[in-house]
Amino acid sequence: MARPILVGSLLLLVTVPIAAVMGREASRRQLRDDAHLYPVQVTQVQQRQPPPFDLRDLSIPAEEIRGGGPPKDGIPAITNPKTVAAAEARFLKANDRVVGVALNGQARAYPISILTQHEIVNDKLGETPIAVTYCPLCDSVIVFDRTTDIGVKEFGVSGLLYNSNVLMYDRSEKESLWSQMKMKGVSGPAKGINLQVLPMELTSWNAWQSKNPETDVMSTELGFQRDYRRNPYTSYFKQPGLMFPARPQNASLPLKERVIAVWDGADSLVVPTSAFGGRTGTASVVVNGKQVEVAYEASTDSLRVIAAGDGVQWANTFWFAWYAFHPATKVLHK
Repeated sequence: MARPILVGSLLLLVTVPIAAVMGREASRRQLRDDAHLYPVQVTQVQQRQPPPFDLRDLSIPAEEIRGGGPPKDGIPAITNPKTVAAAEARFLKANDRVVGVALNGQARAYPISILTQHEIVNDKLGETPIAVTYCPLCDSVIVFDRTTDIGVKEFGVSGLLYNSNVLMYDRSEKESLWSQMKMKGVSGPAKGINLQVLPMELTSWNAWQSKNPETDVMSTELGFQRDYRRNPYTSYFKQPGLMFPARPQNASLPLKERVIAVWDGADSLVVPTSAFGGRTGTASVVVNGKQVEVAYEASTDSLRVIAAGDGVQWANTFWFAWYAFHPATKVLHK
């Protein structure tokens, strides 16, 4: 996270953990306790200026868009990542969380430890250009097809948030903002254009490798000097509150309970981890008349879809984030 410091007429953006901007005083205290773990580096000098996006033509309220701390590309998205074979991924432990994507006869794992510090990976599996997206503030994972109604897009991190969720932007001549959790464009030429959601699994490295023995893995050698073993969001995950506003909210589940949302058309259902009572197991649910099987792994507190009818889509996230964008959703209770 980049913290702005005014020096004369210049604004220095200083790299600190993302938790540095937490709205809760308890989180700020925890950050001070953890601050020695992270080096402070001046990453950029710039004149004070408004966001570098045209916010005049929006499908979301402009006053609810907030700066997350880093500037545009202050969190660097990855494009065409280097990969290694599963046997060479010695930086991964059995229970490390990965986003697994199997498409066009290829299987690839994207470690959450890397996504935490880059948020977007622009990649290609077979002939399909994909975007693997992760918002640490929402613990939300969605994989998109980068082919849209206005062309194939390469996405970056805008530095802006809506409902505490990342706003992506496309690297086009006329840039547009896209909302991860709305799954569509919200400004400029992309306004109202839907993104196609692709199947994926948020699971453990051991489970993904067992299911996909030929998988490869996004490497840590991405051209950045980052310690991917450290998670600057650890304190945030332990706190019940949010860093940024998200509305509306619903108290039927804890704000940060992990859920998997499944939907088909306008019919959506949330399966929370609490529905399994802390025990590994499966649940069968129905959306829009289609059967969906959801598995829960207690050791990693992870949910994944293991079978679904044609057209069913899904996303992993915290409860607050899904509800803020999709308040008409139903919830599977224990």
